[in-house]
Amino acid sequence: MFFISYMNNHHIELRHLRLLQAVAETGGLTAAAERLHLTQSAGSPQLKALEEALELPLVERSVRPLQLSAAGRRLLTLAHAALPLADAALRDLAKLKDGDAGELRIAVECHTCYDWLMPAMDRYRDVWPGVELDLLGGFQADPAGLLLDGRADLVITSEAAPRPGIFHAPLFGFEMLALLPPAHPLAARKWLVPGDFADHTLITYPVPEDRLDLIRRVLAPVGIKPPRREAQLTVAILQLVASRRGLAALPAWAVAPYLERGYVAARRIGKHGLWAELYAAVRAADAARAYVTDFIETVKRDSFAHLPGIRPAIAAP
Repeated sequence: MFFISYMNNHHIELRHLRLLQAVAETGGLTAAAERLHLTQSAGSPQLKALEEALELPLVERSVRPLQLSAAGRRLLTLAHAALPLADAALRDLAKLKDGDAGELRIAVECHTCYDWLMPAMDRYRDVWPGVELDLLGGFQADPAGLLLDGRADLVITSEAAPRPGIFHAPLFGFEMLALLPPAHPLAARKWLVPGDFADHTLITYPVPEDRLDLIRRVLAPVGIKPPRREAQLTVAILQLVASRRGLAALPAWAVAPYLERGYVAARRIGKHGLWAELYAAVRAADAARAYVTDFIETVKRDSFAHLPGIRPAIAAP
């Protein structure tokens, strides 16, 4: 399915506009291709072929991050106008084919996800008013099990181990940041290493240790087991950190406003950071339903538009 604008007997497809928009938003071809679930070897030729067809450069390759040329900016204006219209038309066609009613009972494994999930649900409800949305509360020990026994229809999870009957759609990758008081001696470091946590209380949500990336992937493998203090709310965790009661690790998007005000300080965990992935898990039988796929795309689109410190997720195995 493509939008065609003829120029010199060539046409511009929707995939071209999506790629150009992704390049503008990410500043690079690799990241743009990842966001669109393309290999770089597929994304780069697409852009090059369009440039050759138009006989105009669309990006300034001499600068990093990549910037659009004058021609690229003009096509980006077209993308901003055309893609929402095309998406709305495709959504309407899907409703004609599959119906416009359904139910999505959503379980969320991530405590901080509600901050960005609720606005995305509001936008989704505007275009799918016939789909009933419901949030399942509380910590879920086996999120995939909720899908298989019919108690949930979609789960936001960081667990993507293959499981029969379950499909995992990648949402985005995100960085976990170590949080500490602004005047803490460790704030002088560029990043923290496992040993930096050994003599500090670790302030966490009340979840099992094997669900905490910092413990499971960084501390436990080297035998470091700091004492834990639990708090239900993100703001409570931040208050405890600011009061020098311990250290914490939270997603960058959850703490950005507090970092801007200097309430707490943040440092990377390891030289290259501690990154995790989020997925939308659904029953395989429901994965192609239009209202399910559009919900997932709405969440991804909103997340990349508004959340700091995220990147395209690695596809589930």
